[in-house]
Amino acid sequence: MADGFGIGVDIGSTATKAVVLGGDGDVVATVLEPTGFSSVDAAERVRRALRDRGFEVGEAGSARCVATGYGRIAVPYADDVVTEITCHGIGASRLFGGDGVVVDVGGQDTKVIRLRGGRVVKFAMNDKCAAGTGRFLEIMADRLGVSQERLSALARMGSETKISSMCTVFAESEVISLIGRGVAREDIARGVIDSVVSRVSALVGQAGAGADRVFLTGGLSENAFVAERLGEALGAAVVTCPMARYAGALGAAVRALDS
Repeated sequence: MADGFGIGVDIGSTATKAVVLGGDGDVVATVLEPTGFSSVDAAERVRRALRDRGFEVGEAGSARCVATGYGRIAVPYADDVVTEITCHGIGASRLFGGDGVVVDVGGQDTKVIRLRGGRVVKFAMNDKCAAGTGRFLEIMADRLGVSQERLSALARMGSETKISSMCTVFAESEVISLIGRGVAREDIARGVIDSVVSRVSALVGQAGAGADRVFLTGGLSENAFVAERLGEALGAAVVTCPMARYAGALGAAVRALDS
């Protein structure tokens, strides 16, 4: 492979990420862009951002590129496409090492991947409903008139409050009802966070995962309160790191470098 670089591009429903690995496997650059309406446009913005950093892709490129994620087929300069499950497994294994369960809470879906010996042995995915995803938190934060960061800060100060609906639309109606009854915003925020954690925990069970090491990736990996509550619900150590939201792109870059 020319110049020894591998590039992974992960086009998610909400955010598009790219990771560049040098020949020694070290991360030398990252890109983060909102996906927006068009995956094709997001892929082009990533191409320009990579070029600004000195990395060319496509026919005139000096680095091999692998695309993954929701919009992976919309990356015209990719040399190959690889599924999200595979790339998230590779990326999480690279970041955290050892066996464990990857929990990736994305904008529109949630993935749970069991790793053994660095390989995916089982997975479960919620892509039929926004409940238990980043989109759910976005909707509820908007309803409460706060940012997602503020939502978590409020939740940390709140008391346990039940939001039982399995559907985002009905859950929003529950929140509206709680607001109308004068329930404290902190308590509603706690109920929203716990609702997400409950659905993610159930998905972990579907993947056949018990108390194990849990690797939190995706956009919610930066939400410390979600990580704490998830660990309590699962009775497991939940670990994450600043690169965790790039896990899919990192896995794709590893595949590119190894090709």
